[in-house]
Amino acid sequence: MNLIDKLDTLIAYLSEEQPYLSELFKDYPNETIHDKYEIYRGYVNLRPAMKASEEFLQLQDEVLKALIVQDGITSIDDLTPIQPQLYEWQGDITTLEVDAIVNAANSDLLGCTQANHNCIDNTIHTRSGVQLRFACQQIMDEQGRREPIGKAKITSAYNLPSQYVIHTVGPFIVPGQALTPMKEELLKSSYLNCLKLADAYHLQSIAFCCISTGEFNFPNEPAARIAYQTVKDYLKESQSAIKVIFNTYLDIDHNLYQTILTES
Repeated sequence: MNLIDKLDTLIAYLSEEQPYLSELFKDYPNETIHDKYEIYRGYVNLRPAMKASEEFLQLQDEVLKALIVQDGITSIDDLTPIQPQLYEWQGDITTLEVDAIVNAANSDLLGCTQANHNCIDNTIHTRSGVQLRFACQQIMDEQGRREPIGKAKITSAYNLPSQYVIHTVGPFIVPGQALTPMKEELLKSSYLNCLKLADAYHLQSIAFCCISTGEFNFPNEPAARIAYQTVKDYLKESQSAIKVIFNTYLDIDHNLYQTILTES
């Protein structure tokens, strides 16, 4: 089967599994690989955390890995540090070949459940595969409560080029409200706990997204400065050898990190 055939098979499985969703996607374009991927993505975004058949997982894994290869994989070995151990790279974090990428999660820890929403939580869960939501559900079942802000959890990355995903819930800033020292400390805690967890797993590299700056409204410049200073202080105090990539997507964040890393 080619990619279109495989996506059609996955969509048929998901439609049979969740027939009540078929009406939602009936008017979606359905011709190209991209069209079919978006339908597939919508179904898995809304799919509860549950096991899938081995046949589904095998086909899903083949499709997701093929799509990431098509997009192009970037290894940390392809990048040049701006400071010792510190990198900045602009692009899709799900195509980075590093030991761990960081996901800006929500307190349910189950990924974005809005169909085709363009947030990093949605992208990471979709491209990892349905196994990731199920693994996160197991963590939440064992924990017995919502994930606190500023902590970190680790799972396999499944179909991503990275080995692990580290999930952290950053602070939310209510639109129109001023940034407070408490919210700054919570953001610092997210970065710090991700680093500690990565070192506990003896990882050699980690890629941070811009935690809290998207859907959670944390202002970009203070977020970047907190991220940089927290990582810099941790590396100095712990003497960790871990390599850290500040992954950016928007130009505003790319420019901020380039300025901070080159001027500091």
